[in-house]
Amino acid sequence: MTLLSTPQMTLLTNNQADVNYPDIKRLFSVAPMLDWTDKHCRYFHRLLSQHALLYTEMVTTGAIIYGDSQRHLAFNVQENPVALQLGGSNPQDLARCAQMAVEYGYREVNLNVGCPSDRVQNGRFGACLMATPSLVADCVAAMQQVVAIPVTVKCRIGIDELDSYEELVAFVRTIADAGCATFIVHARKAWLSGLSPKQNRDVPPLRYDVVYQLKQDFPQLEIILNGGLTSLADCDAVLSSVDGVMVGREVYHNPYLLGTVDHAYYGDTHAIPSRAAIIEAFMPYMHAQIQAGVRLNSMTRHILGLFHGQPGARAWRRYLSEHACKTGAGINVVAEALKLTQL
Repeated sequence: MTLLSTPQMTLLTNNQADVNYPDIKRLFSVAPMLDWTDKHCRYFHRLLSQHALLYTEMVTTGAIIYGDSQRHLAFNVQENPVALQLGGSNPQDLARCAQMAVEYGYREVNLNVGCPSDRVQNGRFGACLMATPSLVADCVAAMQQVVAIPVTVKCRIGIDELDSYEELVAFVRTIADAGCATFIVHARKAWLSGLSPKQNRDVPPLRYDVVYQLKQDFPQLEIILNGGLTSLADCDAVLSSVDGVMVGREVYHNPYLLGTVDHAYYGDTHAIPSRAAIIEAFMPYMHAQIQAGVRLNSMTRHILGLFHGQPGARAWRRYLSEHACKTGAGINVVAEALKLTQL
C-alpha cells in the first residue's frame, strides 16, 4: 500500500485471515483509547504511518463471546499491523478470544492490566489485576498455548499501596515466566479509588526512571514506555533507555505527528503527504462507509485535529462539527471544510 492509494474495502473476517506476518516492530505505537481508536480512527492513522503499530479500543471477553463478535473484531485489511486489546481475567475466555483474534487477522493480543476505572474493576480486569500476578500469568499462559502471535501485557508501575519497585519486579517476573516477552508500561501508578480515570492519567507523577530500571533488570524483555509523551523529541529522549514508545492522546489530538514517524523510526523515505492529501486519501473510505450506513460524524470526529496549529484549523473544526452531524451528511461536507484550510 502506498499512502495515497485508493482504499480497498476488504474486511478481515474469520474466513480470510492470514497469520503469516513478519515480526512486529514496536518502536512506535498508538495507544488503545476507549471510544477513540475504533476502526475508522485506525484507518485514518494508517494513512499517516505505514509502520506504527495500532491498537484497538479495549474489548471485553464477554462482549466478544456473548455479543456481536463480527462488530467488535472485523476490521479493514489496510489497517494492519493492528493489535487487539482484551479486557478480562478468565484464562479460558481469554484463550478463546485470542484464537478469534488470530482468525480475524490481528498481529498481537494485548491484555489490559492498566485501566483504573470503576467499571473495569467491577468486571475484575484492568489495573486491579496487578494485585494478582499469578492470575495474570495464568491468563497469559492460556493465551500463549493456543496462538502463535505475540501475547503482551499493558500495565502500570503500581497500584494503590502496591507501588514499590520490588512489587513491580515480582509482577513482571511472574508474567514473564508465563511466556510474556513484551510489557507496555504506563509510567504512573494508578489509584483504584479516589481518582477518576482522567485523573489517573495526570495526577500520579510520571516515573520514567522506574521503567528505565525495569529494562535494565530485564534486558531480555521488550519494554515499551507509555505516558506523557507529546512529541517525537520526547520519544527520542526515552528511546535510549527502552525498546519503544506508545503515544496516545497527543496522536489523537494532533494526528499529523504520525506523518513523520516512518522517517524517524523505521527508515522509510517515502514522501510525507500533506494534510490535504491525507484527507483526499481518506474520502473514498468515508464515502464507502456512508454507503454502508455509517454516519459521517462517526469518522470526522477523528480528523478534527489534523490541522492543529495550522492556518484555518479553527474553521476546519467548526465546519465539520456543525455539518457532519446532520442527517444525510456526505463527504461534500469534508470537501467544503478542506477549502477553509486553503484560504
